[in-house]
Amino acid sequence: MIQSISRLDAVRRDCRRMVTNRSLAAAGAAVVPIPGADLIADIGLLSTMLPAISRAFELDHDSVAKLDPDIAQRVFVIAASMGNNVIGRMITRRIAVGLLRRVGVRIASASVAKYVPVVGSAIAATIGFGAMKLAGNAHVEDCYRTARTLLTPDR
Repeated sequence: MIQSISRLDAVRRDCRRMVTNRSLAAAGAAVVPIPGADLIADIGLLSTMLPAISRAFELDHDSVAKLDPDIAQRVFVIAASMGNNVIGRMITRRIAVGLLRRVGVRIASASVAKYVPVVGSAIAATIGFGAMKLAGNAHVEDCYRTARTLLTPDR
C-alpha cells in the first residue's frame, strides 16, 4: 500500500500521463475507416490501461488480495461508494465493454462521423480521444481517492 501523499501524487501524475498516451492511441484508431476498428481498439486499450492504473496505485486484484481482510473490505466499500466496480477486481473485456457503454453516445457519434468526408476522421479522432481520456482519468481519480482514504492520518 502506498504510504505517503507525495508518492500518491506522483503515481497520479504518471497515470494521467499514461491515460493521455492511451487516449492518443484511441484517437489514432478512430481515424481508421474500418467499421468497428475503433471499438475493438478501445476495448483492448481499456482492458490493459485500467489494470495498469489500479496496479500503480496498488489497488489491483492481486495487491488487494494480499491486504489484511479488514483493509481489503474498506477498499471495496470505498470503491463501491464512488460507483467504481473495477478497483480491486480482475478487469475483463466484459467490464471494459460496460465502461465503454457509459460513454456510448460519444463512441456512436465517432463511428458515424467517420463517414463524413475529410472532417469526419478528425471529429471521430477527437471524440475517441475524449471518451478514452474521460474513462481513464475517472479511474485515476477513483483510485487516488481510495488510496488517499486508506492512508493513516499520521502520514
